[in-house]
Amino acid sequence: MDAHFDDAERQDPEARERALFSRLPAYLARAKSAAPGLAEWLGDVDTEPITDRAALRRLPVLRKHELMEMQAANPPFAGFADPSKLGGRRVFMSPGPIFEPEDDRPDPGQAARAFFAAGARPGDVVHNCFAYHMTPGGFILDAGARALGCAVFPAGVGNTDMQVDAAAAIRPKLYAGTPDFLKTILDRAAERGVDLSSITHGLVSGGALFPSMRQDYRERGVSVFQCYATAEFGVIAYETSDADGNPNPGMVLNEDLIVEIVRPGTGDPVDEGEVGELVVTGFSSTYPLVRVGTGDLTAALPGLSPCGRTNGRIRGWMGRADQRTKVKGMFVDPRQVAEVMRRHPEISRSRLVVAREGAGDVMTLRVEPANGAVLDIAAIKTSLRDATKLGGGVEPVEPGALPNDGKVISDERDYQK
Repeated sequence: MDAHFDDAERQDPEARERALFSRLPAYLARAKSAAPGLAEWLGDVDTEPITDRAALRRLPVLRKHELMEMQAANPPFAGFADPSKLGGRRVFMSPGPIFEPEDDRPDPGQAARAFFAAGARPGDVVHNCFAYHMTPGGFILDAGARALGCAVFPAGVGNTDMQVDAAAAIRPKLYAGTPDFLKTILDRAAERGVDLSSITHGLVSGGALFPSMRQDYRERGVSVFQCYATAEFGVIAYETSDADGNPNPGMVLNEDLIVEIVRPGTGDPVDEGEVGELVVTGFSSTYPLVRVGTGDLTAALPGLSPCGRTNGRIRGWMGRADQRTKVKGMFVDPRQVAEVMRRHPEISRSRLVVAREGAGDVMTLRVEPANGAVLDIAAIKTSLRDATKLGGGVEPVEPGALPNDGKVISDERDYQK
């Protein structure tokens, strides 16, 4: 499957970057005018000079807990939606709760590219098992499949026997849903002797597609690929395949999004390959969101995908970034650890380890020096106390000794003792 959905997937990477940032200042100006909550969040920032990533980093990162608090104070959208765009659209509620309005584009979550990469083609039938109840997942994938020209059976979740009966009658080519529910359907069909061999492809999200699970599907004749999506932005990245139908490394980023990977608790970029929090800026006129921290960890892959798509790649979902931890009755936040690093540029990487010593909590900041720099341990300890209002130790470690897993705070207390 070496074809591509559209020319945008193969454009020159530098041209893509220029095009995105050439659109950004005018987009931000319109968004601030249309969405008073966004305007208040961004403050008096002059949007005209925001024409590259360095300038974009001057804007604050909006994290989910902050958006939830603002929506609770000013329901339902905290002024982040354009009221003039809401007519005729759906409104969703995701866990949190967080409310999202449906975008007014034909493929609001840009899911068509993910379907195409997974093997769907115009005229195919898609059995969509993402939820249509309250949350946007089912509608995001539904709209993407139909934008590609597929017919969609809106199956939703549960009712396994009815799912089997419907699939036997409709003969879909492609399953869309969580990775494990496809196994539930196929297993039930096998128990009942029902032929579901029409399902030869799958596009999954919302859970882990383990290698053993992918192989099991392959042995059943089903080629399954993943996409990474959120309620706010739709499909952010998707898997692609080589000429033999095998998955290429990582996930290719979708178009019309500015994606950053930052150190958890901050808006500062991590080095290529380092695990950090995924931050996204979209171009929705209905729901303009700028530098939203997804709370999900990932890492960038170097180079371009062998499939010919030229956008950047990520390793996929690698865990959650929210590592706020209570120590001695007080919360310690990754932002406080980041403040210590800001004060001490001689630190290249750090991790705050929280453990138990007797009946009490202890915390130790493990630090890697930057480029052979000499660390002033006493000064770092003082900064740690200033930032967290708690005393803690500082332990220098060799460069590269800290795991590349995105953890800023590691809670190593044994709660069973």
